[in-house]
Amino acid sequence: MTTTTEEVSTRATDGQDRAQQPSGGDVQKLIATTAAKNPRLTRFWSVVVIALTVVGVLLSMNQVFFWNLGGLAILTNSYLYLLLACFLPIVFIVWPLRKAKDTETDGGDETEAAAEAQPAAAAQASPRTGVPWYDCLIVVATILTCGYFAVNGVEIQEYGWEFIAPTTATVLSFVLWLVVLEALRRSSSWIVAALALALSLYPLIAEGIPFAILQGIPYDVTTLAQVHAMGPESILGLPMETVGSILIGFLLFGIVLQHTGGADFFHNLSMAIFGRYRGGSAKVSVASSATLGMMSGSAVSNVLTTGPMTIPAMKKSGFSARMAGAVEATAASGGSITPPIMGTVAFLMVSFVGVSYTEVLIAATIPAVLYFLCIFIQIDGYAAREGLAGTSKDLLPRVGAALLAGWPYIASLVVLTIMLFSAGSEAQVPYWIVGILLVIAFLKPGLSFGPKQFTAMLLDAGKTLGQIIGLIAGVGLILGGLSATGVALSLSRDLVALVGDNLILILIAGAVVCFVLGMGLTISAAYVFLAIVMVPAVTALGVDPIAAHLFVIYWASVSYITPPVGLAAFAAASISKASAMATCLTAMKLGAAKYIVPFGFALNPALVAQGTVTEVLSAFALSLIGVVAIASSINGWLPAVEYVLGWPARLMLGVGGALLFLPMLWAAVTGIGLVAAAAAITYLSKRSGAAPITGAESATRTETDQEENV
Repeated sequence: MTTTTEEVSTRATDGQDRAQQPSGGDVQKLIATTAAKNPRLTRFWSVVVIALTVVGVLLSMNQVFFWNLGGLAILTNSYLYLLLACFLPIVFIVWPLRKAKDTETDGGDETEAAAEAQPAAAAQASPRTGVPWYDCLIVVATILTCGYFAVNGVEIQEYGWEFIAPTTATVLSFVLWLVVLEALRRSSSWIVAALALALSLYPLIAEGIPFAILQGIPYDVTTLAQVHAMGPESILGLPMETVGSILIGFLLFGIVLQHTGGADFFHNLSMAIFGRYRGGSAKVSVASSATLGMMSGSAVSNVLTTGPMTIPAMKKSGFSARMAGAVEATAASGGSITPPIMGTVAFLMVSFVGVSYTEVLIAATIPAVLYFLCIFIQIDGYAAREGLAGTSKDLLPRVGAALLAGWPYIASLVVLTIMLFSAGSEAQVPYWIVGILLVIAFLKPGLSFGPKQFTAMLLDAGKTLGQIIGLIAGVGLILGGLSATGVALSLSRDLVALVGDNLILILIAGAVVCFVLGMGLTISAAYVFLAIVMVPAVTALGVDPIAAHLFVIYWASVSYITPPVGLAAFAAASISKASAMATCLTAMKLGAAKYIVPFGFALNPALVAQGTVTEVLSAFALSLIGVVAIASSINGWLPAVEYVLGWPARLMLGVGGALLFLPMLWAAVTGIGLVAAAAAITYLSKRSGAAPITGAESATRTETDQEENV
C-alpha cells in the first residue's frame, strides 16, 4: 500500500474547508450504508425478522414489567426458551452457512469477530437472494424445538427432565444443542464454536483425563444433551438469564439512540468542543468513536462505521496514515468499557458478580476516563510536535447550538442515569427511555424519522439481538461443560496453589491468558470462561471481585489493538492504507492505559469505586496525574511545559506514573516526586534552550509514511 505525496505534505491550517470534518448528517448516512440491505433479507424475510423481534421485545417487557398478559405468569425457563424461539431463527435468516459466499458479513454488537473486518464487496460476491431451503428448515426446527420446551417448562423443573426425560424431550435436546452451536458459529466465528463444542463434550471424557486437575464428573451423551438443553447452568445459564432480565432493554436503548439521531448529535458536539484545538480532527474522532462505541459496544463495527469519515479527515489535517488508523482503532475499542452502555460483557458481569448494573457502571467510570485521557494526551503531544493546527472556529458548529439541537439525547442519558439510581427495577429503565426517544423522534422538527426509518431500526434491532443471543446461548455451553464436571472449582483452586499465593504473578498470568483467549474468542466468550476459571483464583488472593472481573474484561479486549490479531487496528489500517502491523503497534502506545490501569485497580480497588469517598477521590486524582505522566512518557511531549521530553525525564515519568496507581503512601510520595522532578528538568531544558536527550531524531513525515508502507 502506498501513500500519495499530497497526503504526506498536507498540513492543517486555519483555512481548512468543511470537508475535513464530516458533518453530522454524514454519520447517519454512513450508518445507513453500513447496515445496507442483506441479499438474504428480501421483503418477506425482513418482515419475518421484524415480527420475531417485536414478539421477542414484547415478551421481555411482559417479564420485566410483570404484565402477565392473559393472566399467565411465565416461568423463567419457559420465558428464556421463548426468547430463543424468537431470536435464534434470526441468526439463520440473516447469516448464511458460508459468510464469504452467500452474503455480506453484518457486524453485530458484541461478537466483534474477524469476519466483521472483511470488506462488504468481497462478501457480496454471490447474487443469491432470500433464505435457502435448508436454513428455512433450521428456522422451523428451532421455533418448534424451543416452543416445545417452553410449553413444558413446568414439567422440566418439577420432574427433573435434565436427568430423566421423555423420549421426545431427549431427541429435541440434541436438536437444540446442535442448533445453538451452529447459531454460535454463524453469529461469531468457527473458533468460538469449536471451543464451545469441545467444552460441551468435555463431560464425556472428564473421568478419563490423565491429569488430576482436569478430572471431573462423567456423563453419558444422552444425559449430557439433557443437561445442556434443560439444565439451569448451560444454555439457560447465567449468561442467558442476563439477556432475559436486563440486556435486551439496554441494547434496544443503544440502537434506538443511534437511529433517532444520537450519532449525529454526539459527532457534532465532539466537533464543536474539540475541532478547533491542535490535532482537533483526531480528538473529534476519539470523542465520536467513544460515544458511538458506547451505543454499540463493538470495536470493529465502530471502526467500519466511523472510520471512513474520521480517518480521511485526520490524514487531510496532517496525521500520518498509521497514526490516523491507530487513533480510530484505539478509540473504537474503548466502547465496550465505556458507561452507560458497555456492551454485552458488562451485563454478564452483573450476573457473575451478583451486583446491580448501576454498581458496574460506577465501578467502570474511572478506568474509562483514564483510558480516553491517555489517548487524548498522546494525540495532543503528537499534534504539538508536528505543528498540526485545529479547524477554524468559523467552520465548526457552535457548542451552544449543538447542545440545543441535541437536548433530547443529553436528557435521555441524564434521565437514564437518574432512574438507574432511583428506580425500583433497573431492568425497566431502558424501556422508558426508549419510549421517550421514539416520541421525540417522531415529533422533533428537522429529524426525518417516519415509518421507513422505524422499520429500518426494528430490522437492525432484530439483527443485533439475534446475533447477541446466538452468541450468549452458545457461550452458555462453555459454562455448562465446566460446571457439570465440577472442573471449574478445582482449576481455580489448583491455580492458586501453583503460583504460591503470589498476587502479582497470578495477575500477570491472568493477563496473558486473557489476551491469548481474546485473540480467538469474543470478549463475552473469553470473559465467561475466565470468570469461571481465573476470577475465583484472583479473588482468593484478596482482589476485590468487581476489580477482578473488570481486569478480565480489560485484558480480554486488548487483543483488538494488539498484534498478532488486532482486529480493530487491522480494520482501521485497511481504511487508512497504512501497514496493519505498524497501525497495531501505534494503537498499543495510544491505548497503553488498557494494559496498565487493570493492574492499578486490581491492586487499588478505590479506582473502581470500592472504598470510602475520600479513598476513591484521592485514588482518582493520583491516577489522573499518573496517566498524564505515562502518556507523556510514551509520547515524548509534556503538555504543561510544552516541550519535548528527554529520555531521563521520560523514564522518570513512566516510573512515577506507574507508582501513582498503587494504594501505598510511599508509592504516592515517590511517584509525585518523580513526576515533579521530570517536569522541572524539562522546564529548565526549555528555558536554557538545551536540546533534550531524545536518542534518534524524529523522522520526517515522508520517512514516516515510507516506514508505514514497508
